[in-house]
Amino acid sequence: MASQVSMGATLKCSFGAAPSSLVVLPTNKVFAEGPPAANIMDHIPLVNIMPFGTCNSPSNPTVAAATTAALGVLTPMPCVPATVSPWAPGAPTVTIGNFPALDNTSTCLCTWGGAISFVAPGTVKTMIP
Repeated sequence: MASQVSMGATLKCSFGAAPSSLVVLPTNKVFAEGPPAANIMDHIPLVNIMPFGTCNSPSNPTVAAATTAALGVLTPMPCVPATVSPWAPGAPTVTIGNFPALDNTSTCLCTWGGAISFVAPGTVKTMIP
């Protein structure tokens, strides 16, 4: 059974070097075990999704430029998430602010090819059917 995701959930990116935390603004006025509960629209870079240390994706223009300057040696550069689409799939039966609730099985794709997923949902008791 999936767990509700809330503020402070731990994220990982397949091309990132470090974990990150999800930031959920309290605009929907729904809380899960204390912190604000997330929905699939909480995907905005540098607002909801913070950087993952350095990026190793050769599709990232800054990584590509640094790699070219290093004569082809992959050179990681600072991560700036580029998420343009919502988390998917979200919870099919629970809505928060008229959008599906975000559960720990959802993923979000970065424009540079990374897949962002959850390490820890931020809640331990709130399950989504």
